[in-house]
Amino acid sequence: MKRFIVATAILRAVLIGRLVSATVATVVTIRLSADVTAAGLTLALIVVVTIVALALISRHPALLRHRVAVVAVDAAATAAVLLTDQGGVAYFCFAAGSAALAGVLLGTVGAMLWIAHTVIGLSVAVQLLRDLPLVAREQVAPFLVAAPMLALVYGVGAAMLTAALYRYMQASIAMAVAAQRSAAASERARLARELHDSVAKTLRGVSFAAVALPSSLRRQPALAEQLAATVSRGADAAVREARELLTALRRDVPDQPFCRTVHGVGDDWSRSTGIAVRLTTAPVEPSLAARYELAQILHEALVNVERHAEASAVEVTLDQVGGPVRLTVRDDGAGFDLPADLSHLSAQGRFGVVGMAERAETVGGTLQVRSRPGSGTVITADVPAAAERMFAA
Repeated sequence: MKRFIVATAILRAVLIGRLVSATVATVVTIRLSADVTAAGLTLALIVVVTIVALALISRHPALLRHRVAVVAVDAAATAAVLLTDQGGVAYFCFAAGSAALAGVLLGTVGAMLWIAHTVIGLSVAVQLLRDLPLVAREQVAPFLVAAPMLALVYGVGAAMLTAALYRYMQASIAMAVAAQRSAAASERARLARELHDSVAKTLRGVSFAAVALPSSLRRQPALAEQLAATVSRGADAAVREARELLTALRRDVPDQPFCRTVHGVGDDWSRSTGIAVRLTTAPVEPSLAARYELAQILHEALVNVERHAEASAVEVTLDQVGGPVRLTVRDDGAGFDLPADLSHLSAQGRFGVVGMAERAETVGGTLQVRSRPGSGTVITADVPAAAERMFAA
């Protein structure tokens, strides 16, 4: 199927190229010859054959599956051009195109046809040389002898080009499949990590409480009541975490530009909180693995602004500094005392900042926080850019 697609594309180019070269040759012949009848019939025949061939390929491409029959019909058309043109330059151009067509459809199996076109062309050239005066024969001989060789050259070239493009298409498809599999594996690993870090831990606690509940019903009713409440709260928490995870999964759509994701997250948060957000985004793309984490970092940073900053305005910037993609969230809120090590924020109950740093590190990025009391907070996340973006840069 893939070779059929390659052959169809190249075949159109061969037919159009043959039409152009043969038409130019015929027009030149008409300008130089007193008898234009044969040249005119040849031009009409070439145009009709090419138009019919292109129309059939466009409307019924499945006909090309009958490769031998197509090559045989085109060889018959070449013979008709030879009879009409009486061995003119247009015939040699058409024969070269016919050999190229056989090379596209048959590959090296069409070698016998290339050789046949070459032998017939040499025979025509010899006959033409015999009809010329001796002086003209010496001047024209090199061109007439070289013209039939075009059939062999074009046939080999077309076969090699078709095979090369077919191999390139196979390699491209293999790379695309490998990239899709890698992305799917990365997505599964990320989802498993999210489930482990949220829902799984909550359900594990619910499970422990549920296991202890039966033995406590008779002996310690008060403890059983507490365990039942724990199970109920844990179930509610698991449901809430599952919903949050599903919302996070929908937050970024890999098929759309990441700047659109940033605008969506910022606009939604601004509408829900009433806090103004100024968004400045460049058309940059993080790596596939980093997209989700960067969207989550943005969301968590905005949630922290809502809960702790008491800010009136937020500025979000997305750009690319050198290699990595950089996301900056700046607020004009209260700020806070920043410890030397971000991990110390956990003791202060600021798990969001620690989680954002861990998300950045997960995809090979970094997170920086700058803040002072009364001066607001600036969070900067640098993550790897998409491979094609890095290559283009």
